[in-house]
Amino acid sequence: MMKKHLFVALFAVMTPFFGCKAQSIKEPEPKNLSIEIDELLTPDIGGIKQFVQIKTNDASKPVLLFLSGGPGSSMMGNADSFTGVLRDKFTIVQWDQRDAGKTLKLNPSPVQPSVGQMQEDTLQVVEFVRKRLNQQKIYLLGSSWGNVLGFHMVKNHPELLHAYFASNPVVSQLASEKESLEILKAHFQDNALASKELASVNIPFKTDEDLFYLRKWLFYKDGRKNVTSDGFRAGFLQWSKTWSPVWNEVMSTDLPQTLKKVDCPIYFFVGKNDIQTSTRITQEYFAKLQAPKKGLVLFENSGHQIHHDEAGKFQAAIVQVLDGNKSVN
Repeated sequence: MMKKHLFVALFAVMTPFFGCKAQSIKEPEPKNLSIEIDELLTPDIGGIKQFVQIKTNDASKPVLLFLSGGPGSSMMGNADSFTGVLRDKFTIVQWDQRDAGKTLKLNPSPVQPSVGQMQEDTLQVVEFVRKRLNQQKIYLLGSSWGNVLGFHMVKNHPELLHAYFASNPVVSQLASEKESLEILKAHFQDNALASKELASVNIPFKTDEDLFYLRKWLFYKDGRKNVTSDGFRAGFLQWSKTWSPVWNEVMSTDLPQTLKKVDCPIYFFVGKNDIQTSTRITQEYFAKLQAPKKGLVLFENSGHQIHHDEAGKFQAAIVQVLDGNKSVN
């Protein structure tokens, strides 16, 4: 267990000292002063301490805040694998949400997490980062579940965002889960065990095992053979105790009905082989969504984890948006 009082690295602010012997002599003001930051902070977010990591070689660079997938997952530990190029262009901010990663180890949520509570947490993190780094606007990226939080920001606080990146987003999750189930049934029609377990799945989910069987065979199709083990089952059902109520809330997400227009630039990153959050549904939503500026990048060799599957192209697409926005932001 991590102790409450963890090391927090504070970056030093250099304050020039001006002599006052002669008023006619002025010290030249420093120009292009770069402040390097590598700090792990624990601000109060939503009534508990939550971990926020900031990394940059120049704090004046635009901020890119990642919203992890899951729920209950963290992107912080392996962020270097998909931010190496981005660090030259952005101040990179990672956040471990309540009941996930370092935040969970420090202080588990005292109440059952909910979508609304975590959306409010997201706003508080954005405000903390803006104040900490003296930035009026930030770039925001949601991965999978992180889009449930990110689209809330897009809908309610677009004035805080330069642009939003929706990576394998949750768009219409009930329809997406139904589509995923049919694809898996067809794929595993010659596998007796898979066919039996998938046939038992109810959508909307009635029990935690409904989601377990759907994810088990989805992950198996993606090459994760460990999902047939008793250990994986036990771990997944333990996860469900906290997160199945949240995911049942997510099942009601239907952006084509609730968010037809946004007021900030938005860019969709879609894995061609993603069946967890339907590529077809996302593309149809993108085509109809009204935005001041929008774009869609299809990742031909990716499933649901674009930032891992095609980390180079993922970063290049973000940098291209930044370079295109420099003239207007």
